[in-house]
Amino acid sequence: MTEAAQDNNQPSFNIEKLYVKDLSLEIPHAPHIFLEREAPQVDVQLHTQAAPIEQEVFEVVITSTVTTKIGEKVMFLIEAKQAGIFRLRNLPGEDMESVLGVMCPNILFPYLREVVSDTAVRAGFAPVLLNPINFEVLFQQQKQQQAQGAAATTH
Repeated sequence: MTEAAQDNNQPSFNIEKLYVKDLSLEIPHAPHIFLEREAPQVDVQLHTQAAPIEQEVFEVVITSTVTTKIGEKVMFLIEAKQAGIFRLRNLPGEDMESVLGVMCPNILFPYLREVVSDTAVRAGFAPVLLNPINFEVLFQQQKQQQAQGAAATTH
């Protein structure tokens, strides 16, 4: 076997592209909300998903929805989807799932944090700093929920 043929069988991971897939900002009570002095409550929802694009090429997307309220009034709402295209070659199935569910989101998250913070600042608000996320724990929770869901449907 030639050296080049051996290299073709080696597992590989490449980042093809990182990009903002979707971004929206709503300030439903502007301009009056800018006169509020009360500290807002911030709710952050996070969701990850991975989908094949073509053989060995996957898109991974982290969606963050940040809702900031003063009482019942929405101060602002930011929804951002940070995405990446990743090429994964010669990875065993169990590793593939972990790479797409943990490693890729870990690469995307700093970009998502920057987009959310920058959007809040450009909208005239204080920066929103998303706390670090342990994607390994999220991945394990998702797997448990899927297993429980599968077990519930088989009974």
